Amino acid sequence: MILGAVLMLGIVLLALRWTFGTGRDQPAPHVPDPDDPTGDGLLTEVSRVPTEAAAQVLRSRLADAGIRSTVGRAGEGYRLLVFRADLVNARLVVGRSR
Repeated sequence: MILGAVLMLGIVLLALRWTFGTGRDQPAPHVPDPDDPTGDGLLTEVSRVPTEAAAQVLRSRLADAGIRSTVGRAGEGYRLLVFRADLVNARLVVGRSR
């Protein structure tokens, strides 16, 4: 009886390993390091301006165009960041004068 229980436990463990295994033979996707101060993760810089007011004006233009963005500090200036998929449209909106 004990031998049957150990055998059944072994089969269950093998099934779980096969189902939820790590898949080490599969190439892992590149995951950016969130602690890297030089990396922007999924965001790309569209523009760099000297004042926060200018950055907020550009951010509101992007919001009016339906593009999500954020403002980040860069030394003496401010950076306007968008997702890579929105980069081309964001450059068009930021480059357009009102």
